[in-house]
Amino acid sequence: MAMLRSISIACLAMGAMVVSALAEDRQGEFVTLGTQGGPLASAVRSQPANALVLENGVYLVDIGDGAAGRLAAAGIPLQRLKGVFISHLHFDHTGGLAAVLGLRFQLNAPGVLTVYGPPGTEEMVAGLVASMQPSAEAGYGVPDEQKPDPAAMVSVVEIRDGANIALEGLTVTAAENTHYSFPEGSELDRRFDSLSFRFDLPERSIVYTGDTGPSDNVENLAKDADLLVSEMIDLEQTIDAVKRANPNMPAKALTDMSRHLSEHHLTPQEVGRLAQRANVKNLVVTHLATGAAGAIDTAPYAAEIGAIFNGDVTIADDLDRF
Repeated sequence: MAMLRSISIACLAMGAMVVSALAEDRQGEFVTLGTQGGPLASAVRSQPANALVLENGVYLVDIGDGAAGRLAAAGIPLQRLKGVFISHLHFDHTGGLAAVLGLRFQLNAPGVLTVYGPPGTEEMVAGLVASMQPSAEAGYGVPDEQKPDPAAMVSVVEIRDGANIALEGLTVTAAENTHYSFPEGSELDRRFDSLSFRFDLPERSIVYTGDTGPSDNVENLAKDADLLVSEMIDLEQTIDAVKRANPNMPAKALTDMSRHLSEHHLTPQEVGRLAQRANVKNLVVTHLATGAAGAIDTAPYAAEIGAIFNGDVTIADDLDRF
């Protein structure tokens, strides 16, 4: 009897775990695969990449350098990937796409990986597919080898401000942010956008700012969200680090970069104001542009944000799960 009772208790516990897992699947899990903001690399953090893990598959949200390795560290097989959402075309947010496409090709992964991104994404992906051709043609060097067509394994959907995408168990809304400030109506303004995303699940809403400066559009997108995942910059430290990394950078290039870093990103105080005004429940800070190549003390940033935002604040590390 004691043995039967133990088995019954174990079965009940297993059932509870299954129910819990199903509940988590409905809510979705957001994994910060890489949390280092560009333009500088870090020895301890990968470049910006995230995974939205659902019961029916996984969507990457930005795909910076190191994303494939971080997926492996998170226990997420490449075969589970259904799509990639790219916020904008800066290299620290796209550098890992070539590796993911190439590894999926080598695995002969099933299905087509759909890449959703702003204008220019189609051109970028076409270039990456073209770069795969020599390796794809050589294959494994086996006579009469059957190889997939790299171009047939990926598709692109370009989106702009206000786009609304309905997927299985998920609705995605895009909003243009202020990471670019091209003159209104100019050719560059017409051609390029930087986007923030809202992911609405049956029981949870998650907003990802991508890279942005202060933005009413992003604030409206994030209104009453359960989770806001925001970028953050330590402006002074980042500019100092850029100068150290390239002391011979031309003066105009340094001026342009400094203007971009100061106008098109969010300081800790601005992150706090965004979260507070949007009335979000929880805040996760990623894309840490601090200039540090190694470990950093994140407590001061959390304190600065927490002085303005009344909710829970977490400064994310690589592979954190929310």
